[in-house]
Amino acid sequence: MTPRVIRETCHLPGPPNLVWALLQRPDTLRHLTKGWLSFRPLDLPDWPDIWKEGAYRAAVSGPLGIPLGWQILRVSFPPPDGDTRFIRDQGEGQMVRVWDHVISLRPEGDGTWYSDEVTVEAGWRTPFVAAFARAFYRRRQRRLKALVARSHREHQ
Repeated sequence: MTPRVIRETCHLPGPPNLVWALLQRPDTLRHLTKGWLSFRPLDLPDWPDIWKEGAYRAAVSGPLGIPLGWQILRVSFPPPDGDTRFIRDQGEGQMVRVWDHVISLRPEGDGTWYSDEVTVEAGWRTPFVAAFARAFYRRRQRRLKALVARSHREHQ
């Protein structure tokens, strides 16, 4: 099956440094995915406070705690391109062979331009995983927008 690419962008109501700091925290991932996906570390007692480059193996659960197998989150921080910074998760797992997620962010006006781009490949499940990913990232960006707005107010 041919991989599918999903891209969602938005404007966040806070500066890039705030968004960057939030995205460095596994707690932010838990908040953004709550209700849709949860990730429990398999090789560590808990997630680190701040993501470091490397591979993290996790048990993945869907809504209502439905087990979805394991996933490797392969975190890296590609070099910036001008004012644009990146976080990449070259994930793979039992259900999804490729989950290559690139986050991009850069200054835009009084806030941050933000993009999620994910390439998915899951064999015959690819069209279903791609549809899920599109809905998932739209919801995730709404939750991120609210979190950034709240954090920005608290830090002013």
